[in-house]
Amino acid sequence: MDFRDLHNHEAPLLLGNVWDVPGARIFEKLRYDAVGTSSAAIASMLGYKDGEQIPFSELQYIVRRIISSTSLPVSVDIENGYSRNAIEVVENVDALIQMGVAGINIEDSVIKDNGCRQLLDPSAFAEIITAITRYKNETGSRLFVNVRTDAWLIGIDNALEETLKRLPFYENAGADGIFVPCVEKSEDIGRVVKATPLPVNVMCMPNLPGFDELQLLGVKRISMGNFLHQAVGHELEQKLMSIGVSKSFNPVF
Repeated sequence: MDFRDLHNHEAPLLLGNVWDVPGARIFEKLRYDAVGTSSAAIASMLGYKDGEQIPFSELQYIVRRIISSTSLPVSVDIENGYSRNAIEVVENVDALIQMGVAGINIEDSVIKDNGCRQLLDPSAFAEIITAITRYKNETGSRLFVNVRTDAWLIGIDNALEETLKRLPFYENAGADGIFVPCVEKSEDIGRVVKATPLPVNVMCMPNLPGFDELQLLGVKRISMGNFLHQAVGHELEQKLMSIGVSKSFNPVF
């Protein structure tokens, strides 16, 4: 099924977030409809910090291996596009399209040299989205552009108001979907959904409502983010500790 159409069903698309080929194959085996890369998980796997620290060429290599190993549609988290220049961002997006990517996530914040994440000016960021939209129109691409807005992720006090303020910029620029990571309250999710005609994507969080409630709220896509990768890493650590305590490999089996 076309990746774009998966956002139009009554039930939200549950996106399997991956960082390697085995993960993508497991999601396919379990009959998930699509997978998306987690930039933070891939960076961690390769020994980099999050925030576009991984070279784009290395991201391309991982993405190419995932795409070649699954029949599922693959969406790629490209952070802020790996450039602040619209032409260069479009070139990066084109490289992914040529590999067979079905969608991208692109976010409206960057991590500064001091390690702090900062929201970009919505008008300036919208120009990047406009450039991607123009390229899609010129080439006939069906790439699904999921625009991530990070007020809740950063934790600013007026996250709802800031998010609602940014939505028209991204809608008018041609975004196909809106991703609001770290929002948890039902009333906030409902406000965002009602404020935009675009499909809204939320992310795994400790207090996120269950999938049935999210469907009632009108959410169209649910992501796992980096939390699955963290959980797998924690499980590995616990297994290794158990091996050391038992002085045997029994915990493995």
